[in-house]
Amino acid sequence: MVGRGGSSRVFRVLTNASDLYAIKKVALDKTDSETLAGYMNEIALLKRLEGNSRIIRLVDSEVKAGPGGTKGYLLLVMECGEIDLARLINERNQHGLDMVWVAYYWQQMLQAVQVIHDEKIVHSDLKPGNFVLVKGQLKLIDFGIANAIANDTTNIQREHQVGTLNYMSPEAIDLPDGTRRLNKVGRSSDVWSLGCILYQMIYGSTPFSHLTIYQKMKAIPSANFEISYPEYSVPVIPASKSSTGEPKRLEHLRKKVRLDVIVNMKKCLDRSPKDRMTIPELLQEDWLAMKEPPEPTPTIKDLLSSEEAVINPFYMGQLLKYGIQLGLAGQKLEDPKDLTKAAERLISELRAVQEK
Repeated sequence: MVGRGGSSRVFRVLTNASDLYAIKKVALDKTDSETLAGYMNEIALLKRLEGNSRIIRLVDSEVKAGPGGTKGYLLLVMECGEIDLARLINERNQHGLDMVWVAYYWQQMLQAVQVIHDEKIVHSDLKPGNFVLVKGQLKLIDFGIANAIANDTTNIQREHQVGTLNYMSPEAIDLPDGTRRLNKVGRSSDVWSLGCILYQMIYGSTPFSHLTIYQKMKAIPSANFEISYPEYSVPVIPASKSSTGEPKRLEHLRKKVRLDVIVNMKKCLDRSPKDRMTIPELLQEDWLAMKEPPEPTPTIKDLLSSEEAVINPFYMGQLLKYGIQLGLAGQKLEDPKDLTKAAERLISELRAVQEK
């Protein structure tokens, strides 16, 4: 057994030909109708997505009768993943930020979600544990609460709150004061979840992981809660459960985060669904191919030293007028030191005017 949850168990199995597969075994006696509908939905969607290399492959499924008149089991035979992305991120985080590693798996995640979006499916529960490595390739799993988008529109209406809170979009969350709203969740909701995963790959934790459940319910939908995007990524080793010490920051592994990656995270984690980047746009980003970001066009201020200023005809006229006034008043700057001092003061004043 390699996994369990509720009424289901997942086993790694070996065929006579020594091929590895995973079998999900669902005890129907312990499964309510809504959960069972989720499993049947998963089977239908996996069959529909068959042949896509970024989606876990469903090999077979059947309902097996139980003994003594019991409902028995639902069995799903699928490709077997070696490790899920959640474990991979946890292992990788202690070694410091590696953008080649991030770009490699981020691109595969985007490709996997693009497959289901092209089929008008919203996953609704994207998180690192729902991506697994199969022979080194990342694949998307667990479609129990995925929803088909009706009538070729980009939104579906939600009757129940589903998903994992750390990765849940603002529009997927019921309001914490007890009121309910009609939650419309579309492709952009999955983009938010992906943005949370990218944030975790960069910084080692999700944007809201430090909050309590109640605080998360309030903060995620609130535009007043600002998400922090540190300039540097610093790995943190959590304190052990038996220890009362603080988490250990590995400052010697500090790495600067690319500005274009921070921009991507911000555009995935926009509270407004319509303002988030789309997956096709995210797949076009230069950093995925490890291209260096374009150098910003230098400003005049960047090109000048602290002892230089720009002078135009207006300021030249002011300078001439000032010199003439000094001469008419009988003041002379014959000492080179006094002349230099006056020149430096004028440059300083000119820079101060131009920088306002």
